[in-house]
Amino acid sequence: MAPKTTVNPPYENKFKSIRARRQVLTGLGAAVTFPMVSHQSAHSAELTHRERQRGKPMQPKPIIIAHRGASGQRPEHTLAAYQLAIDQGADYIEPDLVMTKDGHLICRHENEISGTTDVATKPEFADRKKVQIIDGMKVEGWFTEDFTLAEIKTLRCKERLPQLRPANMAYDGLYFIPTFEEVVELAAAQSKIVGRLIGVYPETKHPSWFESLNLSFDEPLISLIKKYSMDDPRAPIFIQSFEVSNLKRLKTKTRVRLIQLMAREGGPFDGAGQGLTYAQMSLPEGLAAISAYASGVGPEKTMILPRNVGNEALAPTSFVQNAHKVGLQVHPWTFRAENYFLSNRDRRGNPAEVTYLMQQGDLVGEIQAFLALGVDGVFSDFPGIAFEARETL
Repeated sequence: MAPKTTVNPPYENKFKSIRARRQVLTGLGAAVTFPMVSHQSAHSAELTHRERQRGKPMQPKPIIIAHRGASGQRPEHTLAAYQLAIDQGADYIEPDLVMTKDGHLICRHENEISGTTDVATKPEFADRKKVQIIDGMKVEGWFTEDFTLAEIKTLRCKERLPQLRPANMAYDGLYFIPTFEEVVELAAAQSKIVGRLIGVYPETKHPSWFESLNLSFDEPLISLIKKYSMDDPRAPIFIQSFEVSNLKRLKTKTRVRLIQLMAREGGPFDGAGQGLTYAQMSLPEGLAAISAYASGVGPEKTMILPRNVGNEALAPTSFVQNAHKVGLQVHPWTFRAENYFLSNRDRRGNPAEVTYLMQQGDLVGEIQAFLALGVDGVFSDFPGIAFEARETL
């Protein structure tokens, strides 16, 4: 049985826009700027049901960050995935950013694009396949830095995880690769259409690699931030990176909020020479150092709720409390509905079934466990489910 891909009807009906659907398929019109709404007012307009019952003072709701859009139900990093995420109640839509040969910011999970586009079927691009060492890893395929934006726009997107999400393959070939500006335009336009602030949460991918090619993210990224009146810590934007030096540099060039990403293993590529690890960065002194240049951290979720080798959930760590002590927001990643990504506690179904790992488990329960620990937001491939988890806590 294929994983469920139906949209939760109340959220679909609440946020649906015929105009927006037309924009997704045909492209967007003139640029629009975001309404200036503070982070506090944008995400604390209502109390949760429990807060109303208990009479607690109003607190900002944790934000729902649509990880590459509603990527559990549409091919990731497409305008269709971002639009569906907005329909389902996401507060922020998250584009990973890479660069073209002519310096444009486009939305792909990696600069190697054979896994998410039809580039391998294009005979005119066959000679561009190559092998490169990127951040110390050998990678073979087609790379965005070898294509102009015009060439990129001839490609069409496809599902990255067909083994787990075969239903999404029905959308293969329908959508083009959006630029970051097109995603910003979508968020700004939808903010006005649906009457609530939709933010963007871009990640700079492999910044050191692109800088080695004289393709820095800084100028085009900051140019767009200023063009859309977002150079303000209250603006609906976060910029995230697994590296450190580019965030520190951006700190001197823009006032938008920055997020230091980190994983359970390894360390930032640009810190490899100094032996810096994410484990060190997650210690109280490491978090204090991060607070000098970032507004928050995006840890892998198992840094908060670890698992043992048997995939059993363990007791929570003190990561959230330690981060909050030094003024950092905490936005863990990535919350996905399929059993494959869940701990044994949250998996559902019969393990003997062939499709067991594709089937959906209790993602609401998993997200609510993190919300109960005080996280300030969650990255999810299923923003509709994340919305349900937040609203029913």
